[in-house]
Amino acid sequence: MFECELINRCGFFAKYQESKDLACRGFMSLYCRGPQQADCKRLQYRAEHGVPPDDDMLPTGQKMAGSGS
Repeated sequence: MFECELINRCGFFAKYQESKDLACRGFMSLYCRGPQQADCKRLQYRAEHGVPPDDDMLPTGQKMAGSGS
């Protein structure tokens, strides 16, 4: 599979790529480096608003648990 074209500019990936959290790793393998790239809400947000979403926004569009928001 190919990596997302924005992986090097993605705040979520940068912040959580070293995470041991299985959910984070699952999201990255599905969305950042996998078959669900086209469904990534982070990409959709960036396309709509012209700016990247909050780093704690998951590829599903939800907030990372425990992110304080």
